[in-house]
This record gives sequence, structure tokens and C-alpha cells, in this order.
Amino acid sequence: MSKKILVVGGVAGGASVAARLRRHSETDQIIMFEKGPHVSFSNCCLPYHLSGIVPKAEDLVLMCPEKFATQYNIEARVGNEVISIDRAAKTILIRKIENGEEYRESYDKLVLSPGAKPIAPPIPGIENVNTFSIRNVVDIDRLNKFIKSSAAKNISVIGGGFIGVEATENLKEAGYNVTLIEAMPQIMKPYDYTMVQILHKELYDHGVNLIVNDKVEKFEENKILLGSGKVVEADVVVMAIGVKPETDLAIQAGLDLGKTGAMKVNQNYQTNDPDIYAVGDVIEVYSYLYNDYFQLPLAGPAQKQARGVADHINGMVIDNRGYIGSSVIKVFDYNAASTGLNEGMIEALGLSLSYETVKIIPNDKVGLMPFGAVAHFKLIFEVPTGRILGAQAIGKGNIDKRIDVIATVIKFGGTIYDLKDLELCYAPPFGTAKDIVNFAGYVATNLMNCDFKQVHVADVRPLIEQGAYILDVREQGEFELSHINSAVNIPLSELRQRTDELPKDKPLYLHCRSGQRSYNAVLALQNLGFKDVYNISGGFMGLCFFEYFNDKTLDRTPVVTDYNFD
Repeated sequence: MSKKILVVGGVAGGASVAARLRRHSETDQIIMFEKGPHVSFSNCCLPYHLSGIVPKAEDLVLMCPEKFATQYNIEARVGNEVISIDRAAKTILIRKIENGEEYRESYDKLVLSPGAKPIAPPIPGIENVNTFSIRNVVDIDRLNKFIKSSAAKNISVIGGGFIGVEATENLKEAGYNVTLIEAMPQIMKPYDYTMVQILHKELYDHGVNLIVNDKVEKFEENKILLGSGKVVEADVVVMAIGVKPETDLAIQAGLDLGKTGAMKVNQNYQTNDPDIYAVGDVIEVYSYLYNDYFQLPLAGPAQKQARGVADHINGMVIDNRGYIGSSVIKVFDYNAASTGLNEGMIEALGLSLSYETVKIIPNDKVGLMPFGAVAHFKLIFEVPTGRILGAQAIGKGNIDKRIDVIATVIKFGGTIYDLKDLELCYAPPFGTAKDIVNFAGYVATNLMNCDFKQVHVADVRPLIEQGAYILDVREQGEFELSHINSAVNIPLSELRQRTDELPKDKPLYLHCRSGQRSYNAVLALQNLGFKDVYNISGGFMGLCFFEYFNDKTLDRTPVVTDYNFD
């Protein structure tokens, strides 16, 4: 027997539900409702219209109502806003945007995919500046046309999440003076503070005026006044503070919200009304890693949820194992990817996890190959189980591949012991015989076995201030180019013959360029009887990336004689 299925909202969630529903049945009546003029568009590509990478706004539109009708036999009604749900009568009330006319449609099954809306706090004086948000094709077209027609030069982006950073990059590439303002101490929450400094540096090096840990207090005419007293000139302000689930329709209908404020659904994405489903940015999802709910406004999960809903409506069983949260972003010349938990999330959520971290900076290809680059890779794993909790990678190469491997291992319940034994593709133009994720597994198992001890780059400045003994085991020429101010240089090639120069009554903190040679030095010293020896993970390069942005923007004294990022 055929069904009448209504879908509220398009794009990744709603449009995917509708298409999958049609693949299940040619007799079901499927109608999509979209408040705006476009039911299917590439929302993840919106910022790239600002730089001209996507030349025309209409290029962002993927499917029009006519194509849905001819290719899928789906009726897509744009400019139609669903304003209420009558659950008892199983009807929805729709208003036509162009004339205000209202009408009702009945349903057998209803799928809600209204998405999330930009957060717009009531900042005093907001009427004094030209503010824009980025949610759909209309928004990005309006913003781009205004910038060009008004001859704007100074553009400020408020909020350092995905949209804010991508908008910043593309506006800078288009030739504007761009300021990125973030109230928190860092941009991009999927990355730990020690890792995100690489992205801070990249924005700074490309001429972006990046301001972190400073909140917008109020606006004056074409000016932003910050809590620190700084004043930022702004012909245009892009509000990218974040998004919140579009739950008005759910609240009106008496549908349950979850603990995060998003819609609550069960494992089949059903609400507390079994004939009403919800997917995408409007719902909260269950964490595979820490057994609680969180919001995950990403396109990939929305499409997976959409498939699950269409399958369940057609009597199929859904295998919903929860979500881990995997993402990737381009920031000028760097790519950054993450999956699972990071240290900041573990602390913010108050998770009682015992864990350890690995930070390595290996080459992403064989060193003889052109276009090779280093990859900054961080792994977080549980102690004592070895269960992988998360990973982050930043570099100029295909770091997404490495994080995808980690994400896969996490979803299969893998451990650090699995990482070291993974058989991955290798040829010199593509990687190394021992891939980055293999290396991470080796280091993690060494730490688990207590083969060596480590400290991290965030510990180095305090150690210097405490007068700690820091040993640089790079060669003399490397040391002379740049080094930690108080470090002693004994190259690894000479270390075994010069151990009498090392103090026996205090801890030794060793580093090299990236942490690999100093790891060998740590083991050598341990085997020679030294007990209190630590490797500085990430080495001198990691320290330089970590310290650089704050040194430059806080006008503080560097702990290195010069920076080395190669």
C-alpha cells in the first residue's frame, strides 16, 4: 500500500531522505517543503563563492524542483514554509512565502530536516554595522554582491568555527582586509590548543588579523569594540558565531527535545511521535565514544541519518552505532582533519577517562619525493585498554587520509595495537613504508609499555622558567641556526661519548627537530643508567609552531633564538 510522506527541509538531510525513499518505492507520494528558493544546494561550498572558486552563486544549486520531479518523481515545493504540525490529525500547515496563503497537507509519515540557524546574540549597536550571516545560497549571494557594490575594504568575521574560518580565507583570497574575531582562546574547537596554533600561524602569516580570547562588546558606526578595548574597522561584519537547532516547529508540535536542546530521537531517528522522524542539524546524536548525546551539525552524518530514516519507513532495520564526529578543513596552504575526542572535549565534558597522547611530526611521503611535507599528528588513546579515542592531523599533504584510517579503526573498536599492524598502501609518491598511523601506533605502544617518558611542547616554557636541563641532540649546525635559549647541545652522534657532561641529580629533557632522534637518545641514556629522562614530543619544530602566534600577538619574549618550521 502506498504511503504519503512529507519532508520538511531539503539539502543534505531532507533531500537525501526523499531520494532514498523514492528508490524504495515508485508508488509512494513524496513531497518536500523548503522555505527558501533552493531545495538542494552545496552548503559546504558557500564560502568559496566569496573568492570566486565557485564563480556564480547559481553554481551552488545542485537540484531544482523540476529535476526532482523529472528524475525522481518527487514534488519539491520551494518558497513554502511549514509553520505548524497537527499530530492528532496528521497534517501540517504551510504558508506560501510570496503571498501568505496558507494550506494543509496530510501525511502518513513526516520527516523533519529544518537544519540549524545562525546564532545572533543581541550585541548593542548592531544596527550600526552591515551584518550578514551564511546559511544558504541567498545569504552568500547577498553578502558577495554587497561587498562588491559597496567597495568594502575592511571585513570582519566574528566566530572561528568552520564557516568563520572558511569565510575568512576566501575573503582574504579575494583581496580584502580581513579580521577574524574569536571570543575563546582558540579557533576550531575540534583541535586541541597545542595543535590549533599551526592554524593560528597560518592565518597570521597570510595577513589575517586574527584576534582570539577577546569578545565583541558593542558596535559603533562601521566599528567593532572589543572587551580588551581594541577597535576594529569593519565595512562589513560576517556573523559566524555558531548555529543552533531550528526547533521551533518541534516545540510547537510537542515533540521532545534532548538534553542538548536539539530534538530527541531514538535509534531509528523517530521522535516521541513514531510517525514523525528528524535528521540533520536539528537533532542530537549518541556518542559512540562516551555514551552520551551531543550535537553534530555536519553533512556526512545528516546523509547517513537520512538513509536510515528512509530505510526504517520501509520496514528495514537500522544499524545505528552512534557517532564519533570526523571533519576536515582547508586553511590556506594547510589541511586539518580530526576525529573522535580531543583533550579539550574530554575536559569540557568532564569525562572520567584515563588517557595518554602521542604527538609526532613525520614526513607524509618519502623524503626524496617532491611535494612531500611534514604532518603534525596527534593521537589520543585510553589507558590501560589502548582504545583509540581520537586523532588530529595538520599538514600540507593528504592528512585526511590518515584521519579517515583512524576514524575507521575507532568505529571498529580498534586499539593502538591495531594501528601498528595495519597494512596500508605504499609507494614513495604517496606515503612511507611505515605510514604515519603506524608510527603513531608504535609510539603509543611504547608509552603504554612505559618504555620511555615524555613531556609536551606546552610544558617547555614553564620548564625553562624553572631552570630545567634541556638537552638538544641535533647536530651542531642545526643548533647554531636556532635553538631553545637555555638548551645544551650534545648531538646524538656524540652523546654516548659525552655522558659525563650530563647532570645526574636532575631530570633531563631531550629534543631534536621532531622528536625521533631525541627518542633514540632517551633510550640510549636509559640503557646507560639514566633514570629521569624525558622526550619532548614534537621536538623543536613542534615548539616553534606552538609558540609563534602568541609570541607575535602578545609581544612576549620568545623562548627560542629563532623559529624553525622546516
